[in-house]
Amino acid sequence: MTPAYEPVESPDATTVFPYHDLTPPTTNDIYYARQIVSQHLPRTPLVRSEFFSAEFDADIYLKREDILPTGAFKVRGGVTLVSQLNEEFRDPGLIAASTGNHGQSVAYAGRTFDAPVTIVVPEDANPSKVMAIERLGAEVQFHGDVFDDAREHAEKLAANEGYRYVHSANEPALIAGVGTAGLEIVEDIPDIDYLFCPVGGGSSAAGYCLTVGALTDAAVIGVQSEAAPAMHSAWSEGHLAPHERMETFAEGIATRVPFALTMDVLRDRLDEFELVSEQALERGVCDLLSEERIPAEGASATSLAAIRRRQDELQGQTVVFPISGRNISPDALKVLLEEENTRR
Repeated sequence: MTPAYEPVESPDATTVFPYHDLTPPTTNDIYYARQIVSQHLPRTPLVRSEFFSAEFDADIYLKREDILPTGAFKVRGGVTLVSQLNEEFRDPGLIAASTGNHGQSVAYAGRTFDAPVTIVVPEDANPSKVMAIERLGAEVQFHGDVFDDAREHAEKLAANEGYRYVHSANEPALIAGVGTAGLEIVEDIPDIDYLFCPVGGGSSAAGYCLTVGALTDAAVIGVQSEAAPAMHSAWSEGHLAPHERMETFAEGIATRVPFALTMDVLRDRLDEFELVSEQALERGVCDLLSEERIPAEGASATSLAAIRRRQDELQGQTVVFPISGRNISPDALKVLLEEENTRR
């Protein structure tokens, strides 16, 4: 088959095609995306955590993105993007690389809008997430040891087979879609002081910058694991070079490569960016389960870890952080609980 599109020059270390618009979305684009998202997905609740509010002597609210149909925030972006799919891609369909949640998002959206989907995952991908992707009707291909191996393979398949490659972050529609969560927060509690959010590829943080950051006086603070600091390094040092370290257990934020489009938004609008330890993430996952009964992924615990480091500063403040996903594997959760009990 003759490729429908050849890759074009990319500003980062990933492949982009001519249909990838690297112009950041606006807050107005997010309002438009909400018209689509609201037709296909439920509004998620913003819930005050009594336990964490007491611990930090602050008003702590959890944005429960984990209750979305795929168990994670990314489906907002998938639905928004695929709703606008060009007809030329209806036959070959979509392809994406994922450690799980992005893949579920694209698979869900493909099923919703009747488009075939192929998802490339690393060989050791979370089995629960792989099964969920397949249940949504997508074909799963395994390739490589880590996400970036799977990503490079998906990019090659897109060029060779004519699939519409759904980039993990260089997609304005994805950012606009996930940003609709921020509009809901602003409507529910407009007087926010701080919003903490995990950063992997940066789409969630970019969405919150364009909503909570743009529409309120809140400080938007991104958080990443020090064991996978690619985006933090790029943000703080002003480059888009891959990082050699990627050792986090939190697959939702496990990438070595910073992305151009989300980095553009974060450099312009993110107030602060922090790194937290793997041990702090592990503690956060355990506390979210034991105190809130939420089986949260490691990415969700980044915010909680950063809040703990700022406890004195946050007293008396209104603080929001998203439960970005619930798709942690049972085996991984069991190991974390056993290790945390040993430490305590």
